[in-house]
Amino acid sequence: MTQLRPQTRSAAAVQPSTFSLPYWEGCALGELRFQRCGDCSAATHTPAAVCAGCHGTDLSWEVSAGRGVVHSYTVVHRPVSPEFDCPYAPVLVEMEEGWIMLSAVIGCDHSAVAVGLEVEVEFHAGTDGIALPYMRPRT
Repeated sequence: MTQLRPQTRSAAAVQPSTFSLPYWEGCALGELRFQRCGDCSAATHTPAAVCAGCHGTDLSWEVSAGRGVVHSYTVVHRPVSPEFDCPYAPVLVEMEEGWIMLSAVIGCDHSAVAVGLEVEVEFHAGTDGIALPYMRPRT
């Protein structure tokens, strides 16, 4: 039985851009933020200046409830580079607000990860001090 846990080493340095800075500031505060278009109400996780749905520019930041359902996953047993601790389980999570994010599951055995698993966000600081959002099974 292998308990999934946050990465202990920083696999990639986070360098916030003008568009992503509000997202990373939210992570530091324990808030999972996403953008919503004021023109068409579409929600997105990828920070942008223009809505991918309607090409509107009325995008604002909202705080997510941090709950969702695993839409897709894989379990990695061989690291892509030495910085990664294995196993880890990258997931695509469909969030309650209607957007999808890439994260990793922690807090359970890797065999428990499945499509339809209900999860919630939990933040952990990497070695670079940046808080990263992981997903933990909901209880």
